[in-house]
Amino acid sequence: MQMTNDPYELSAELPAVETYLRLRPAAGLSAMPPEAAALGLPNTWHAVQVRHGGEPVGMGRVIGDGGCFFQVVDICVLPDHQGRGLGKRIMAELVGELERRAPAGAYVSLIADGDARHLYKKFGFRETAPASVGMHRTV
Repeated sequence: MQMTNDPYELSAELPAVETYLRLRPAAGLSAMPPEAAALGLPNTWHAVQVRHGGEPVGMGRVIGDGGCFFQVVDICVLPDHQGRGLGKRIMAELVGELERRAPAGAYVSLIADGDARHLYKKFGFRETAPASVGMHRTV
């Protein structure tokens, strides 16, 4: 969806592996192995991309089992395009799709890095600590 006189276009679109591998580290997220991206991206429940002049400059995805559990991942915008509300637009599209299609009572989680938690709170996400604490492991 593009607003009038808006140089940015947001579309429900899975990023290509090359785009995904470029955007994540360029936006400050950890790099992913190409093999992992090629395997994981097709399992996306919903994805959006932001384009500027036809070039992808941001993205976000929802992954999960399609019923009980969903996770918001890969929210990123290239540094030259940050501060323009693009993260908010990405989140609005992802949360809107969850509200339209996910079953009532589905558990939606995310990991908030740094100040991103302020953005996520605007969309109804709340910190789980001390009742629960996020944990992770890399293989």
